[in-house]
Parts: sequence; structure tokens; C-alpha cells
Amino acid sequence: QVQLVESGGGLVQPGGSLTLSCAASGGGFSSYTMRWYRQAPGKQRELVASITRDGIANYADAVKGRFTISRDNAKRMMYLQMTSLKLEDTAVYYCKGIVWGQGTQVTVSS
Repeated sequence: QVQLVESGGGLVQPGGSLTLSCAASGGGFSSYTMRWYRQAPGKQRELVASITRDGIANYADAVKGRFTISRDNAKRMMYLQMTSLKLEDTAVYYCKGIVWGQGTQVTVSS
């Protein structure tokens, strides 16, 4: 059974950095596009970034130039490096392959 587990969330000040990780188990990780989503309180879940199995990345305009998505197929890991964090980046961040992870909270606050 495929499972995804996010980690790395936390509290950070505006302008700070944080790196999220997504660990996959159950096989097949290297075969499909992986995505990071986020959901802020009272808002719909939105796509943040995606990365194909070959490493081609795409980003939402709101995070372009600040976030970097990457993956390590051998380790079955995906990452989201977040820099220059803003208050509006506060959300629960989810990784998604063929299933959803449980999410990790990122709070940007002074």
C-alpha cells in the first residue's frame, strides 16, 4: 500500500527558510509526477509545485523564485525548499502522488 508522510513543518519568521520532506513507501514512487499542495485556513487547497519523474519542475506564480521542489527517486523522497517566507505562506502543506499525505503545518509569523 502506497503511503506518503510529510515532515519538516514548523514556525518560522517572515523572510526565513524551511525545507519540507515527503517520504514515500509502497513502491512506484519513481514512476509518477509528485506535487506539493497547501491549504490555508478558510481557503481551498492549491497546487504549489510539481515535479515529473524526470525532474521537470513547475511552480505556482505565488512561490516562483522562492520555493524549489526536488526529488530523489532512489530514496523515494521529495522535498520543498522554501525561502523568503511570507505571512501568506502559512498553511498545511501536503504532498501528493497517487495518494495524499497527512500534511505538515507551516506557520510564518513574527
